Amino acid sequence: MTGVLDGKVVVVSGVGPGLGRSICLRAAAAGASVVLAARTESRLKEVAAEVDAAGGTSLVVPTDITDDDAVDGLVRSVLDEFGRADVLVNNAFALPSMKPLARTDFDQITASLDLTVLGTLRVIKAFTDTLAEADGAIVNINSMVIRHSEPRYGSYKLAKSALLAMSQTLATELGGKGIRINTVAPGYIWDDQLKWYFGEVAKKYDITPEQVYEQTAAKSDLKRLPEPDEIAEAVVFLASPMASAITGHTLDVNCGEYHD
Repeated sequence: MTGVLDGKVVVVSGVGPGLGRSICLRAAAAGASVVLAARTESRLKEVAAEVDAAGGTSLVVPTDITDDDAVDGLVRSVLDEFGRADVLVNNAFALPSMKPLARTDFDQITASLDLTVLGTLRVIKAFTDTLAEADGAIVNINSMVIRHSEPRYGSYKLAKSALLAMSQTLATELGGKGIRINTVAPGYIWDDQLKWYFGEVAKKYDITPEQVYEQTAAKSDLKRLPEPDEIAEAVVFLASPMASAITGHTLDVNCGEYHD
């Protein structure tokens, strides 16, 4: 999809070493200037260096999306540097408690909602005016947890389900301003974090990490797990003019593990 984001300014909130990194690199490869926002400045600089080394243009803005002043500062930095924002990708992530709801601390649930839902809403509200000027696009990163009710994912599903409902409502509310809002819902993503986790599972059950992978991937139609770049390509598609008539939609990217 080289060139589909030529001349666009893409703001990515929640840049981590896995999917966030891939979104930034794929957006840059598609021709966009990329703004990287997250709490950890050192991580942002590492990814920005990769974007720049590949011939892209980047701007690093350390940002806590749970803080009004920090988000306002992000908008000012973007407008000062580029004068516009065309795409907003919200990828903020909080580790789920992995406990039954009966044993999940309310503070943990509150923190998850504050980051995943209210943090995302705060960023969207702050960028609405400039996105409206550009007939812009928003892509929110969700999770396949919205498609199942497996044990121990309750608090995570609460947050992600609320994010989905908010995304659908905002698609309706902001559509008149020319802003499209869509959601990408990955399942397992075959990145370094998951590789580590599968290694720990393998130790627990005295099997190999490869066996853990095979057992997990067997549940999907393609018998494999998607990689970060494959999720990022879906994000780029929804952010691009190729999806100009798509809004309020959720695109599942899970190699066929779940069917909507």
